[in-house]
Amino acid sequence: MASSRDRQRKLARAKLDRQLARRASAVKRRRQIQAGVGVAVVLALIVGGSAWALGAFDDEPKENTAEDVCLWTPQDATANTNLKDVGTPATEGLPTDGVRPMTVTTNQGAPITVELDLAGAPCAAASIAHLSSRSFYDNTKCHEITAEGAVRCGDPSGTGLGGPTYSFYDENVPTAPSPSASPSAGQPATYPKGTVAMIANPPGANGSQFLMFFKDFTTADPKYPIIGRVTGGIDVVAKIGAKPTVDNGTGAKVKPKDDDVVVQSLTVGEPVAQATSAPTPPASGAPAASPSAG
Repeated sequence: MASSRDRQRKLARAKLDRQLARRASAVKRRRQIQAGVGVAVVLALIVGGSAWALGAFDDEPKENTAEDVCLWTPQDATANTNLKDVGTPATEGLPTDGVRPMTVTTNQGAPITVELDLAGAPCAAASIAHLSSRSFYDNTKCHEITAEGAVRCGDPSGTGLGGPTYSFYDENVPTAPSPSASPSAGQPATYPKGTVAMIANPPGANGSQFLMFFKDFTTADPKYPIIGRVTGGIDVVAKIGAKPTVDNGTGAKVKPKDDDVVVQSLTVGEPVAQATSAPTPPASGAPAASPSAG
């Protein structure tokens, strides 16, 4: 009998041990689940908080535009009859990334292609695109070949005083070098060959006129904003630049002798995104020229 009771106690003890083991395992699993849920909740709060801080839950996503950046300042056409009223560019939805292709077709050879820098000069690009859509540049003349190596175009009046009935400020005028800095033989030109820049008088009152450099130009006194670079047809720009010049009436020998450089058309394409910043020349400079409205 004793041996039978002993076996029963052993079996009951084994059963209890199994029950206790199952209970301990269940408690451990619950704790693991609770801990996992807690971590997940914490992570969700962190991610959600970061997303909220970055504006992921805003009603409308922020667009990369030049809204509230471009200011179109009215110009008085009664005071300057060389100005032409074609309205003003839009103020919303203006692209500020990548580049925008521009094509200048002249009577001097193949078209000249340009990349306008939307990151560095969004307002200049918006202005030129607006003016081109109004045929502002068509059948106008490149009225100057500057001594510093640039062809000046974009004035329908051909006087250097023409432009639209609005102006906009400088966007991308490079910093002047330090007066104490010594020139370096390996230092790039302030305006490398192929640079495209706005030109206006006074500086900061840009309109429609632009420069295309057919040779390197270096200056310690930057005045004109860089807006892009020539990507094709630089030989045509150089051909224009090689023309003989005569006095333009102000004492500056900058006018093409035969006055025969005609911009037949200027067109601007749609923005093109780029993985890197637009490849505009990083330097500055300002060719001397006759007074201009921009």
